Parts: sequence; structure tokens; C-alpha cells
Amino acid sequence: MATRTVRDATRELLRDLGLTTIFGNPGTTEIAFLTEWPDDFTYVLALHEASVVAMADGYARASRRPALVNLHSAGGVGHALGHIFTAYRNNAPLIILAGQQTRSLLPDDPFLGAVEAANFPKPYVKWSCEPARAEDVPAALARAYHIATQAPMGPVFVSVPVDDWDVETTKPVVSRSMIRGFAPDPSALDELVSALDAAKNPAIVVGPGIDGEGAVPDVVALAEKVGAGVWAPPMGARCSFPEDHPQFFGFLQPERKALANALVEHDLVVVIGAPAFTYHVYRGESETALPPLFLVSDDEQILARAAEGTGIRATPKLAIRALLDRAAPREAPKSRTRLEKPAAVTPITPDFAYATISEVLPDNAIVVEETPSHRNELHDHLPIRSTDTGFLTVASGTLGYGLPAAVGAALARPDRKVVAILGDGSSMYCVQALWTAAQNNLPVTFVIFDNSQYAAVRILGEAAGGEKVPGVDLGGIDFPALAKSLGLNTSVVEKAEDLKPTLEAALPDTRPHLVHVRIDANPRTLY
Repeated sequence: MATRTVRDATRELLRDLGLTTIFGNPGTTEIAFLTEWPDDFTYVLALHEASVVAMADGYARASRRPALVNLHSAGGVGHALGHIFTAYRNNAPLIILAGQQTRSLLPDDPFLGAVEAANFPKPYVKWSCEPARAEDVPAALARAYHIATQAPMGPVFVSVPVDDWDVETTKPVVSRSMIRGFAPDPSALDELVSALDAAKNPAIVVGPGIDGEGAVPDVVALAEKVGAGVWAPPMGARCSFPEDHPQFFGFLQPERKALANALVEHDLVVVIGAPAFTYHVYRGESETALPPLFLVSDDEQILARAAEGTGIRATPKLAIRALLDRAAPREAPKSRTRLEKPAAVTPITPDFAYATISEVLPDNAIVVEETPSHRNELHDHLPIRSTDTGFLTVASGTLGYGLPAAVGAALARPDRKVVAILGDGSSMYCVQALWTAAQNNLPVTFVIFDNSQYAAVRILGEAAGGEKVPGVDLGGIDFPALAKSLGLNTSVVEKAEDLKPTLEAALPDTRPHLVHVRIDANPRTLY
């Protein structure tokens, strides 16, 4: 084999794996990787490493393909850690390639050197390494790709010293196809089928793993066949069932008592592609027992930590199709009553704002959401109808994900309209991602709900008995001026009657457009 550099070999591998779109913010330890940039590669520049990772996360989840991230040594990785944690919770298949100082300088703890680089992002990466030799770099990236993309998916990390890229190598690297999913154990499936056939009022809890595999049509067919009521899990980061379907029963709350009370009418609950369950607040143990549980997941950790129920390890699509083939049919349950549209009042209420967005949202749009204090209103008044990545949000609770994730989703799916609905507080964490949207002429509509506070902190703090909590007031941010300075078109809405026409004018914009909506402070108690 002809001699070529590690950089040449790596680029050949990346082409074979389809990793030619790279998200990054460059530094001097990355120059040797970036030099003589190939014409068939795309470099997506973000102005902060947290935005870099969240964009790549949105891109990977919207496309259901892995994404490559290039970060700067220890400082850049440090900036990005919050959203690396989010990517881990989101099961986003990211290959994070970080620069490292020159090998010969590392013993002297040099400027820009990363001490124990492979340990820095742990435990929120599935695998990490700094190759022992320069010629091992392409093989390490090939391994990283397969670990990131096999179930359960998640981020991986490879640190590469800057002088490795120019080293000559003859070591071949073979590109292999993605590792496929796995089906449930036959005897475990027999047990679940028997339980479903015997149940009189079963429920299915549809986790984000279902949409992650593109299996929403399959789970719709299963729910219709077995006559199950369908619930979304607490803190679900994707929509895995059309929320206007008559068998959709609603959203489980991340609190033990409320969740148990919601499920009490069922005599069997099958959780697919989600933990059982994710909780956010503790208000004591529930006196209501959960129904008999089956938990289907590709993640052995989710199955191991479940406090009760029967665990079945399988990737969601194969498990759902196996159940669909074998379960007995049953009559559908009665559908739930839907809420009426709230009144148009000023100051604009969150429920009215969400209901209005629902009226004007384009068909097949991707909604990216991060409004923590208004999650209940979102659930009640903005049903997600798309069966193909119609909704993305953050599974970790780390603020700042939604805005850059919408940029990544728009890059991944230019065939779809992307609408980002963001709180004023969360949007400020990665607001510089608006610049990337403008530079790439992405037709994203960013809707900022401005209640001038960290309302979720205030609401939950007051519910827990907190008084005079500092650091929750955010008044005075001029979002239109900020967006204009970064290259966006903007609109402002202060009256309820202006919201619908303003959105109808903004949504067709072929460039990124920020709509600043003044929202009344939300008095509703979360959960």
C-alpha cells in the first residue's frame, strides 16, 4: 500500500463512513487536521463549543446518522461538557475528535495540553481513548464510529496529538457497515405476548428510542392492534406516537405519585425505548402501586436499575415488530377528551401561544423545544403529529440545547421546516448559534417565549417552600436587537391578537427569523 499520512487515511475513512459534515470551533491543536480542507467536506462553524456539540446532536438525531465533532483540546472540551452530557442522555451518536498538544511536549504539561485527555469527558461518553501511536488514529476512529452507532447509541471521544496527522502510515483501515440491532429473547417474548393477550386494559409507554429507530408507524400499528392506551414517558426527548391519535392518553409526570395515579386504570404497562421511569421531583412515595410492568430497552443499564417489572433486552423496532406479528387483536379504548383553545388575552398566556403555534405549524415540521417552565402547556396545546422526528428536546435538563439543536436539525433535514420554541433563559446559553443559522441561510423560525425569568426555578422553588430566591429575574434582554446583530430577521409580539398573523408572516421566511413573544409569567405548578 502506498505511503500516506494519518490525515489522508483518516479522511478516506470518514468518506467511507459518510462523516464529511463536521461541526467545530477551531484552535491551534486542530490546524493539522483541518489543513488543506477537502472540497467534498463541509465544516460547520459555531462560535462556542457548547453550540458545536448541540448542533451536531440535533443533526444526528434529525438525520438518524452519526455526526463528527471537532473540539479544541482541554479548554474546548471543557466548554462542551454540558452538552456532551446531554448527547449521552439523548443517545445521540456523536464521534468527538479533540485536539491535543504535540506528543514531545506532553511530559512538560504544556500550554493547551490536556492532562488525562481520555478521562476528561467520562462518564458521559460510551468510550474514549488517546491512541498510543499516530498510526493507530484511523483505527481508533473506526472503533469509535461502531461504538457510537450500536445500540444504545451515544457519544464517544478520541483525543489526537497535533503532530500525529503528518505521520506517514501504511496501516490499512477497513470501513465496515453499522452494527445492526437485536431481537428479544424468544422465551421473554412469549411471556410478554401472553401478558398482553390476557390484559383487559393494557398501556404502552412510548419512549424516545422508538422514534430514534424510525419505528413510530410500527408502534402505532401495535397499539391499534392490541387496543392499548398510549402514554409518553416523563421527560421524553422525542415524540414516538402521533399526539392527535385517539389512543394517545397523554404525558406521564416525572413524580412518583402523579405517575402511579395516571397508570392505575391499566392492568398491564409495556414501556418501550424509555426508562421506567425518569423522575424530577420527590414528594414522597406513592401509595398507589404500579400495574404489572414489562420494560423493553436496548440499554442494559436501564433494565438493571429498574426497581420492578420484567426486563427484555432488544432494540425497539425489532421488539415492536415481533409483538405485532404475535399479539392477539383487541378493541380500541375510548379516546380522551381534548382541551379547547384558551382565550386570547394580553399578556399572552403560554397555553394560548402554544395553541396558536399549533394552528399555523406547517405539515411535517420539526419542532425543537426548550421552554422548561411551560412544558405542561406544550403537552396540552401543541400536539406533535409527525411520525418522523417531529419533535426534539433535551433529555438531560442542561439549558442551552434547543437553539443550536434546531440549527443542526435544519442542516440535516433541508426538506423540513424547523421551528424552535425557546424560553428566554435557556436561549441565552447558546445564543451565538443564531450566527451559524444566518451564515448558512437556514430557514429556521426561532420563537422566544420571554417571561423575563427562570420561571421553572421560581415555580419549583416556591412549591418546595423556598422564599426570596435570588437569580431568577431576567428582564431587559433585547432579543430582536441581538438577533439582528447576528444576521436574522425579527418580529415582536406583545398582544394576543398579533401572534397568529406574525407567525404566519415569519414561518415562510427563507432566512432564519426570530419571533420575540412577550409571555405572561406562568403561575402554574409544574408536575
